[in-house]
Amino acid sequence: MLFSISNDISAFLYDTFIVRFDFWLAFGVIAQLAFTARFMVQWIASERAGKSVIPIAFWIFSVVGGLMTLAYGIARHEAVIIMGQVLSVGIYGRNLMLIMRPRKPE
Repeated sequence: MLFSISNDISAFLYDTFIVRFDFWLAFGVIAQLAFTARFMVQWIASERAGKSVIPIAFWIFSVVGGLMTLAYGIARHEAVIIMGQVLSVGIYGRNLMLIMRPRKPE
């Protein structure tokens, strides 16, 4: 039984990452890596500050990774990805706009 499960997993991974490999798979993997990088940036910044912080790079990686993932979803006709990323990218962009907005003196 364990051998059968191992073979099934191997066959699934081979089919998913080797047989079906194309430009969009590579693009999607890069998009996911860009999106994941934001958490690494946030973690490192928080460790350095000794408290939880969200640097601008977090939002930049969010927008880039989100847009790439959205493009991937559109190219692959993945409704769930499209729905998830459309709103998210807007929120990430809005956060960048709020950060970049000149502050009013108090």
